[in-house]
Amino acid sequence: MNTQKSWIYAEKQIGKDYNTPEEVESYDARHGKFRDIERENEAIVDVLKLSPGHTVIDFGTGTGAFALRAAKSCTRVHAIDISAEMLACAKRKAKQLGLDNIVFHHAGFLSYHHDAAPVDAVVTNTALHHLPDFWKALALRRINTMMKTGGLFYLSDVVFSPRNTAAHIEQWIEKLGQIGGETLRKDAEAHIRDEFSTFDWILEGLLERSGFEILRKEITGGVIGGYFCKKNADLHWDAEL
Repeated sequence: MNTQKSWIYAEKQIGKDYNTPEEVESYDARHGKFRDIERENEAIVDVLKLSPGHTVIDFGTGTGAFALRAAKSCTRVHAIDISAEMLACAKRKAKQLGLDNIVFHHAGFLSYHHDAAPVDAVVTNTALHHLPDFWKALALRRINTMMKTGGLFYLSDVVFSPRNTAAHIEQWIEKLGQIGGETLRKDAEAHIRDEFSTFDWILEGLLERSGFEILRKEITGGVIGGYFCKKNADLHWDAEL
């Protein structure tokens, strides 16, 4: 990515400011109220069939939950995040667990440069919504170029079903409010209002046009999407601008 071009999107943390130690320290506890993060990561490792010899990229690693779990199964993990505080937290956890096969990168979807061999799998969980749709497309194209042909890609994020969209959003906000009180309710409202989650049919089109075959998808509650994909084509056009 040529960062000198003045019109390139400047990746930044939208919503919560995860560049503050206080927010980072509360992240796991807050998300643990409405997500079974350990179970999620076990399921991802299982569906990707990670094993020794594999290399994985984790975009938006956050506090490192998936990267730490993946590092126990595969040879190398590249853990990427735009928040220096998040990366510092993930590094501390890796050190405590004695994991030395994670390479941490302070970068984002548009600024990370993969200088190593193509990887076996890529994962991104609740991070792609930080980019507007045009830049989502470029991010997915860039991910394609980092992967082996036939490599596996798992993407999970907030996405919207085109039917009963408003009702699903209201139900989601209400559910989070019941689980985590006013703080989680406001977080959910801010996500819908300020961030860049999109419709499922848009995201699916972006995936397919970025050289991925969607092997399996799951939409939960009309607002949470999980996509298990395979790279089925090498791109023959620039993934950079």
